[in-house]
Amino acid sequence: MRLEDYNPLKNEMYQVLDPTGKIVLEKDIPELDDEQLKYLYKTMLFTRTIDEKALSYQRQGRMLTYAPNLGQEAAQVGSAYSLEKEDWLAPAFRELGAWLVRGVPLKNIYLYWYGNEWGSHMPEGVRVLPISVPIASQMQHATGIGMANNIKNEKNVVLTYVGDGGTSHGDFHEALNFASVFKSPVVFIVQNNQYAISTSRKIQTMSENIALKATAYAMPGILVDGNDIFAMYNATKAAVDRARDGDGPTLIEAYTYRLGAHTTSDDPTKYRDDAEVEEWKKKDPILRFEEYLKGKNLIDDQWIDETKKELEKEVKETFESIEDKSDTVLEDIFKYHYEEMPAQLKDQLDEYKSFLEGGK
Repeated sequence: MRLEDYNPLKNEMYQVLDPTGKIVLEKDIPELDDEQLKYLYKTMLFTRTIDEKALSYQRQGRMLTYAPNLGQEAAQVGSAYSLEKEDWLAPAFRELGAWLVRGVPLKNIYLYWYGNEWGSHMPEGVRVLPISVPIASQMQHATGIGMANNIKNEKNVVLTYVGDGGTSHGDFHEALNFASVFKSPVVFIVQNNQYAISTSRKIQTMSENIALKATAYAMPGILVDGNDIFAMYNATKAAVDRARDGDGPTLIEAYTYRLGAHTTSDDPTKYRDDAEVEEWKKKDPILRFEEYLKGKNLIDDQWIDETKKELEKEVKETFESIEDKSDTVLEDIFKYHYEEMPAQLKDQLDEYKSFLEGGK
């Protein structure tokens, strides 16, 4: 596909598979073999299984606050699959599918949400930055890594994500501006899941879509059906290739929907109605891709059931391997902010130790 064929100023959306799994753009079916297609589906299914179990664990009081990914699996898995091994990922906090594709172990993911700092310690060779909760700050990091790549004459690309609400933060605009001026090899993906916590996309910005914001920074922008894994893979691959060739950044709007809550501390029934959610369930990215794969006789209901049981077993065993065995070491809370702990943090650590010992 060609990015320039879709003009965000005309509100044109790129789509390859419709919500029923039917092909609407035959020429853009990606050249992926059967095993790759099954891997993508299985990773989407793994993402949802982890999500469902995490929600259950949190409700049982066995895990801390968690940010669900339900409904956004294609936007994450499809885009991340376009990267090469040496490329970088700068996530926010709702990119579970992308973490799995990029090689982040499930144990790390659960450690993080369990409250253990070691969850952010990536294995050697896994080029994924830690979760970034401050909204849109990771976009600055992505631009900086891209600029460093240019200085070092490296050909690595950086992929970063933000939510629709993050586009109202200054970090978003600063990152895009610097990336464009310095031709930083970054692909910016906005997961437009229609709500920034309780703030609807309709009152987030007056722009007809988010992709057109790229125009102000002289970079390509494209509106993509975020529930279509092929569209997400193709658009991101085109943007990644463009960045690697030295042509600078691209902004992709993944038009999707958060079927669950913003986090486990949120009650979405207070700001949206069930009818809206039910309409988006018909566009479920996993069911869409499932229908396509069934049509190609690559999977069937028995394979799906067996795969689900296998994934559920892995999730259960992984979580139980860290539960009650993974309390955070007190010093870890303080020592990862700087290469060497500065005096003020040492004072805070000593003060907290004293508090825990009864104020001695």
